[in-house]
Amino acid sequence: MKIYTKTGDKGETRLFNNECVSKGSLRVEAYGGTDELNAMIGFVRAQELPTDADQMLDRIQNELFVLGSDLATPMDSPAPRKIDRIGEGHIAALEKDIDRIETTLPKLTSFILPGGSEAGALLHVARTVCRRGERLIVRLAREENIGLYPVKYTNRLSDFLFVLARYVNHEARVTEMTWKPLK
Repeated sequence: MKIYTKTGDKGETRLFNNECVSKGSLRVEAYGGTDELNAMIGFVRAQELPTDADQMLDRIQNELFVLGSDLATPMDSPAPRKIDRIGEGHIAALEKDIDRIETTLPKLTSFILPGGSEAGALLHVARTVCRRGERLIVRLAREENIGLYPVKYTNRLSDFLFVLARYVNHEARVTEMTWKPLK
């Protein structure tokens, strides 16, 4: 199979249901944001990470492929093949990870500034990329039925990435920098 098909040369692409849409459509923007986040997490994983953090991010990258195909397949149209969709179980797994990780961290008493170790700082960037993707998914959800879970999942995923950034910094013995309000 060739990597290029030339079908996008006119600014259009096909969804999983074979519907042709503009590459500038909100749906394509939404699953493109998911792809961007997945690439960012790949960059994070190229850094030195605790083994458990890398394993969780491996799972997340696979879930982001599920989310991308979910968003690329309208709920109300038949797809040429069955696709997996993001569901409550994916969200529950994120919540379980967040709760477990938080037990190992110092309690938050003020806002923290993004940064720390290289991997921790990149996780903060991944969190903001996730939030941008979430905003696109929220906009899409207001225009089309995408189901209940894509918005919930990306919201919880950004929380997870925040906690994981703190965890990675904590494991690297990097002190978090706290926000100091202007006087």
